[in-house]
Amino acid sequence: MTKAPLDGRVAVVTGGTRGIGAAIATSLAEDGAAVVVSGRDADRLGRVAKDLEGQGRAVLAVAADAAKREDCDRLVDAAKERFGRIDILVNNAGITRDGLLVRMKDEDWDRVMEVNLRGAFLMTRAAAKAMVRQKSGGRVINIASTAGAMGNAGQANYSAAKAGLIGFTKAAARELAHWGILVNAVAPGLIETDMAAAITAGAREALLAQVPLKRIGTAREVAEMVRFLAGDGAAYVTGQVFHVNGGLYM
Repeated sequence: MTKAPLDGRVAVVTGGTRGIGAAIATSLAEDGAAVVVSGRDADRLGRVAKDLEGQGRAVLAVAADAAKREDCDRLVDAAKERFGRIDILVNNAGITRDGLLVRMKDEDWDRVMEVNLRGAFLMTRAAAKAMVRQKSGGRVINIASTAGAMGNAGQANYSAAKAGLIGFTKAAARELAHWGILVNAVAPGLIETDMAAAITAGAREALLAQVPLKRIGTAREVAEMVRFLAGDGAAYVTGQVFHVNGGLYM
């Protein structure tokens, strides 16, 4: 029997209960990784864990808020306690609180920054410490966004947070390379998720008109890029941003 590409490795996926996060958790599990899925919705977490277990996968579900340091530390501890190590971290937890810049409330700016940027910092710091102690390298994959590269009107907070995440990815890649920890970002464009479903029909059509491939992407298509970066084929790739957007941004 052929050994699965990620056999023996442990992956932590934040925001893994729906959309892109759930697709990533599933694809890494298919490649043989034990998967630790986190999110704030305990019911959804239970469903995702049940689905993966039903497919014979090793999975642990941990309710956690990526923007809270104690939750991030607890998540990493739970992964180590259950599976003994952490090899792959996917920082996918993210929220939007859209609004025009001149009308945006302080708390809408702060919360988006907390979850999308601070959360990635807290998780990366906690997981990197564990990876350094293991002395066997590791992978950190940050889920950014086209918005972080090109900016989206009505999303000043989200665009700024995702642009920050791209800068964080590059700085972390330079620092952690010494320990063989590779850090990359995947930047999805217009993808069929709950988040995209919340966009008004008019805004959605206007975005779609800018996509050369003339269609919305799938969560699975984003997960395929993450799957590549988590595997042995990406051993010489770090500090990069991979755009999965049908040509929306080039």
